Amino acid sequence: MGFISPNLPDLDREEWARGSRMERMRPMVQDWAQAGFSAPEAVYVLYTAKIALYCLGAALFTAATPGIGGLGDIADWWSEPIFFQKVVVFTLLFEVLGLGCGFGPLTLRFLPPIGAFLHWLRPGTVRLPPWPSVIPLTRGTHRTLVDVILYAGLLLAVVQLLLAPGVGPGVGVIDPLLFLPLFGLLVLVGLRDKTIFLAARTEVYGTLAVFFLFSSGSGGDTDMIVGLKLMMVLIWWGAATSKLNQHFPHVVSVMMSNNPLLRVRAVKRRFHRDFPDDIRPSRISTNLAHGGTVVEYVVPLVLLLSDGGPVTAVAAIVMVCFHLQILTSLPMGVPLEWNVFMIFGIGFLFVENATVGVGDLGNPLVLVVIAAAASVVVLGNLFPHQFSFLPAMRYYAGNWATSLWCFTPSAVAKLDASVVKGARLPATQLEMLYGEETAALLVHKGYAFRAMHTHGRALFGLIPRACGPDHETDYSPHDGEFVAGVTLGWNFGDGHLHHEQLLAALQERCAWEPGEVRLIALESQRFWDPRQEYRLVDAATGELERGVVHVSDMLERQPWAGEIPVHDVVTAAAPILSPEA
Repeated sequence: MGFISPNLPDLDREEWARGSRMERMRPMVQDWAQAGFSAPEAVYVLYTAKIALYCLGAALFTAATPGIGGLGDIADWWSEPIFFQKVVVFTLLFEVLGLGCGFGPLTLRFLPPIGAFLHWLRPGTVRLPPWPSVIPLTRGTHRTLVDVILYAGLLLAVVQLLLAPGVGPGVGVIDPLLFLPLFGLLVLVGLRDKTIFLAARTEVYGTLAVFFLFSSGSGGDTDMIVGLKLMMVLIWWGAATSKLNQHFPHVVSVMMSNNPLLRVRAVKRRFHRDFPDDIRPSRISTNLAHGGTVVEYVVPLVLLLSDGGPVTAVAAIVMVCFHLQILTSLPMGVPLEWNVFMIFGIGFLFVENATVGVGDLGNPLVLVVIAAAASVVVLGNLFPHQFSFLPAMRYYAGNWATSLWCFTPSAVAKLDASVVKGARLPATQLEMLYGEETAALLVHKGYAFRAMHTHGRALFGLIPRACGPDHETDYSPHDGEFVAGVTLGWNFGDGHLHHEQLLAALQERCAWEPGEVRLIALESQRFWDPRQEYRLVDAATGELERGVVHVSDMLERQPWAGEIPVHDVVTAAAPILSPEA
């Protein structure tokens, strides 16, 4: 593997280029199964440095707190509540600047490797309000100067918290009243643009910050600690619940094949059933998936109920190893800082404050906040089409809304000419970096990643229905994640960001002709529902068809299988799309 060049499979490129899309995908899937994405070594150095800078940034802001001591004294003050508060706030800032999830080459961001603030501080870029027909003053999809000011105000509110002194005995805690501007601006920004609200990872760091309101500032931090513990357990349990499906073993096999620490290809092949002809997850991947789910349910409960000693220590070590395994795999989408944060939370909340238990809770409002967050998790699993997978905590389980955008060459040209954005589509970025031939191979490596997940089988299998018999020659598929990344400034697995609302917003700007852009939108699987709903949409004329695919069909197929059976098909001649829908 090269330091700056990708390590691509050895094949006859001319012969490979003559194959159909699925024929070209097959060797890329097989290569992923034994080599992963094969990113240059420099990519791993970049992400390692980013994690180090994240940790250093949180420590430096805390060290600037009056009375706490310098950075060299961190061993004395790492267990201070104000340090945990500032880590939470700093992580929110890190994410909402675009430095966390969705950063860099492992999300196919190259030129530049970041979006977020470059996009959200720029008037004229695309924004997506969550309820424009219901909430006054939120209609429209163009970012205005007001939106830029609100986002800048959010950043300033976060920085104010990071520079705040402690109040109360000793070093103290951040004055709870100082969090109110943060919450207010998160709401205002989110009502104007749901992308920023999600990018801040509000469901984790924003909700954790709510429990800082339960700190009295006079040394009475018990309610805050209990609330934080309960929220951490809810995060683990929400993620575990989302993994109670048949998709998750595919996620494990794909992630382990991409693990840069596993250098022996023969080991990576064992995560698949019968390499190279059957790339479905092996029993090893399935056992790892189900075993991890059990760990995520049981061990956090042990941490919550234990009060120190060997039991707490063992449980803490197990959960630290759980997150280290994810962290060192450098999964696509790179939720790296989240795993670092969870490891720190284990140490501060469940080891250092092991003696603070649920029975010590004094303020019942803490349980109200937990119940509200838990209700979103429950409803998000029952009605996933109504909820982002992030607040529903359906994390990394292979079961989330997705899409493919099929562009003609003229459609790509209109997108580049008509939409204010900070980057071009990843395929174009790759051509600029490596040339057309290598870029084509890397694009198909991206196809392989998507197709190795169950939902990818459906997306690629629906292309002929969406685009017709000339789909091979007339259209190039682009993952909706990357369309959202360049047009919204951020992406991290939420397919609702790149379904019909974004399509309508871009249609306003690009005025695509009928047939120039076809969207394949796939909803996630409802809890215990054996089907997933899909929609085929033309940018100019609206919905063409809707129906369902069966999860069992996806599980039985290889990633390169092609067309997939559909059921309950309804064809439609829908009205032109509206971004206010």
